[in-house]
Amino acid sequence: MIGVRVRLTFPDELVREPIIARLVKEFDVVPNIRRADVGEHGGWIICELDGESGTVDRSVEWLRDAGVQVHLLGDVVES
Repeated sequence: MIGVRVRLTFPDELVREPIIARLVKEFDVVPNIRRADVGEHGGWIICELDGESGTVDRSVEWLRDAGVQVHLLGDVVES
């Protein structure tokens, strides 16, 4: 299991979409939201994504493909 801290930036068209819920359902990762600012016209979330190494990598790619900007904040913790 690994955990990675990311900043997710959502454009206007994705703010109302259940992106985090889909992420959990599709990839079996556990997001721990540490800080967020989400409004009608965009927003961001800083969270930790915990799961199997390959699964976390695939979930990050899926987020990017969906249109979410993903910034890796450099904190990777293996357990």
